[in-house]
Amino acid sequence: MSPIPGSGLAKGLAVTLRTMTKKTVTAQYPDVQPELPPRSRGVIGLFEENCTVCMLCARECPDWCIYIDSHKETVPAAVEGGRERSRNVLDRFAIDFSLCMYCGICIEVCPFDALFWSPEFEYAETDIHELTHERDKLREWMWTVPAPPALDSGAEEPKEVAAARKAADKLAAAQAAEAAAAAEPGQAAETGQTGQTGENGQTGENGQTGENGQTGENGQTGPEGGQA
Repeated sequence: MSPIPGSGLAKGLAVTLRTMTKKTVTAQYPDVQPELPPRSRGVIGLFEENCTVCMLCARECPDWCIYIDSHKETVPAAVEGGRERSRNVLDRFAIDFSLCMYCGICIEVCPFDALFWSPEFEYAETDIHELTHERDKLREWMWTVPAPPALDSGAEEPKEVAAARKAADKLAAAQAAEAAAAAEPGQAAETGQTGQTGENGQTGENGQTGENGQTGENGQTGPEGGQA
């Protein structure tokens, strides 16, 4: 069935009429901040401790706006007779936001969760060179990264949290064992003092026996066992 002539124009005019009857609401920015969704692509934050200088983000960036410098350090062997290892140490991590097109590829390809989206967008500058954020500035943006959504009920605990919890429980058990071992000698010493007797079988007053069979007051026996 062919459409009625002019039906498209009528639909367009209907949308215009419905919009004209609605009240216009203007967001008074910057006095009123917009409510952005948590996954908004505002700026990229760097969690430096997770970065291993694998260079994946810099290689995959289509705009080549990520600059990374690093050097190698030798790590001594963890055990005697072990082999020394080398690791990369991050010297510079910078992102030029004047070139960035906010595609998010760097965040997606990072295998160690070192880059995160932040909804912050108020970092305009009068000088284009100021849009190159070094790692200190990128680290500050991490404070504005929203918390991850809560897990579904009944979901498994993340492996990182489970490993951290297991290590903490093991450390707490070791500290409790050390405290118990340190308390045992003191308890043994107190028990020994309570059960000690004097030289040659002496006991105190009220039935204590002195040297050579002497007993104290309240039934003490005098020297040589003859005096009452």
